[in-house]
Amino acid sequence: MNSYFAQRPDPSEYAPYYGGYISLVPDGNLLDTLTTQHEATQQLLRGLPEDRAAFRPAAGEWSVKEVVGHMIDTERIFAYRALRFARGETQPLPGYDQDAYVAEANFDARTLPSLMEEWAALRRSHGPMLAGFSHEAWLRCGKASNTDMSARAAAWIIAGHELHHVISLKEKYL
Repeated sequence: MNSYFAQRPDPSEYAPYYGGYISLVPDGNLLDTLTTQHEATQQLLRGLPEDRAAFRPAAGEWSVKEVVGHMIDTERIFAYRALRFARGETQPLPGYDQDAYVAEANFDARTLPSLMEEWAALRRSHGPMLAGFSHEAWLRCGKASNTDMSARAAAWIIAGHELHHVISLKEKYL
């Protein structure tokens, strides 16, 4: 595995907002981290009863299934950003409204196992895509949400975003 996948992005490669996510990711090869942490998240949620998967810690907060659905949507968006930046895309990408996405997705109508299956398939597809990036592609930047971001930072944000929500799930939901 190429050593450049273990190089944490420089703060100049992402907006300060994302620093909290990136700081959660342990040192080491990001591609390995994406695999092992996802296996741990799957294990954490596997077997959770459907009534518990619909749990909301307070009025107006997302359910467990909505949190999982949000993580799926966010991974898909940041992987797309990584792909576009790695390929040298110069057109800026818009941001997205996570609350609107969750409101429109109807995640609570699905089973937790179906969401977990979708997420596992998505993660399996992103590993080979990211592994195929050259060192130069890994460092290429583009613009999303009116800020510069590298392909590398987008991938590290995927990992950190998942870790952020796993911490929240453990503290407030499970």
